[in-house]
Amino acid sequence: MTRADEKEVVDFLAVHPEIVQIQTFLTDPSGVARGKVLRPEEMLTAYRDGRPLPCSIQSLDMLGADVLETGLVWAEGDSDRPCLPVAGTLTHAPWHDTPTAQLILTSYERDGSPTSADPRHALTRTVASLERKGLKPVVAIELEFYLIDRASAQSGKPRPPAAPNGFAPSHLQAYLMQDVEDFTPVLDDIFAGAKKMGLPARTLISEYAPGQFEIVLAHRDDALRAADDAILYKRLVKGVADRHGYIATFMAKPYAGMSGSGLHVHISLADDKNPNLFAGDDPSLTPMFRHAIGGLEATMADAMAVFAPNANSFRRFRRNSYAPLAPAWAIDNRSVPLRVTSGPAAVRHLEHRVCGADANPYLALAAVLAGIEEGIDKKLEPSEPVIGDGYLKREATLPMNWWKALETARRSEFLRERLGEKFVDIFLTIKEVECDRFFAEISDVDFDWYLRNA
Repeated sequence: MTRADEKEVVDFLAVHPEIVQIQTFLTDPSGVARGKVLRPEEMLTAYRDGRPLPCSIQSLDMLGADVLETGLVWAEGDSDRPCLPVAGTLTHAPWHDTPTAQLILTSYERDGSPTSADPRHALTRTVASLERKGLKPVVAIELEFYLIDRASAQSGKPRPPAAPNGFAPSHLQAYLMQDVEDFTPVLDDIFAGAKKMGLPARTLISEYAPGQFEIVLAHRDDALRAADDAILYKRLVKGVADRHGYIATFMAKPYAGMSGSGLHVHISLADDKNPNLFAGDDPSLTPMFRHAIGGLEATMADAMAVFAPNANSFRRFRRNSYAPLAPAWAIDNRSVPLRVTSGPAAVRHLEHRVCGADANPYLALAAVLAGIEEGIDKKLEPSEPVIGDGYLKREATLPMNWWKALETARRSEFLRERLGEKFVDIFLTIKEVECDRFFAEISDVDFDWYLRNA
């Protein structure tokens, strides 16, 4: 077990004696936060010994139903696993009236080994594998989200909300400054909350559709911390939106006729001598950059079940949607899934544009890093870069529905080798059962749960 220093919680509570409760949670394979609310006097024990949570938490589907086929429910007697604090994630939950903190947990077996089903451990393994090669990922995660009228969401018929000034946006208006002005109260509170939580929130834009926004999180040279940032950021956005009477959703495509929401991974690699192994202005790229792109192209279809983990996820993928249909790359071109950024040569990096905003940040980043490592290990060469419209230049070859993505992932040796065979089996089992349930049982009344949980 890797333990956070208990001094962290002692110092935090000494500086913030007003804290009444601490929300402690781990992230399940579907990306849902599950845990317990503790009192300050319980926290030192949690740091020393961990906090027990039932192993079945890691068997749940998106709606919270047990997936018995994982073997994590009755076959284990629903026994507890110790869950330990993740160092550096104890922070405020500033949207609460009651002074509240929050803390990310990660789960372990009773013998101290990482549990197979915890998605954060899957990311830990991929990062450690790269680090053994002397490579350090430098990562930022961008997440788009929608603000939605609360009453409409509860009725299963979402619509954009009215702003505090009474204006209700209804047209597609990319990067419209007036939308930012209209929703200033909630956006200002998100930025204030991010500052209090220590999240590196930066650029704000109004996205392509009414009520859709994106706030950029700055790069970190700690990939695990970048994913933790994304988890905490999603909680912040949802909590602040709720205080303002809205629902915030990271659902991939809440409106059929409007743009989807993506999770874009910005990434480069560093080593002890070079802060950016992708740097340069040569259109043919550095050898390591080429191999990284080659690996991501070669493994993209296998990883689609991770990048698009829900039925709704696949509504994003259509021509001219800014969501990809085929593996491809280009320089400064948003019609392809792998965009090499323009700008100064020293900061050149890759933007991976495949994932929906509903993807689990830990797993999305793990699959991206695993694809990069696959390309570097096997010296895979990329395709020719796309010039112009990627939707016209590449035939659609990625799995474009949920069950096809799951079938492809189930056959993937790459996923089993890079993310861990037992984890992949548990994740796919959950999603296969959820897929069957979705098409057999789930009705419109469950829409609100998907919208809020994404």
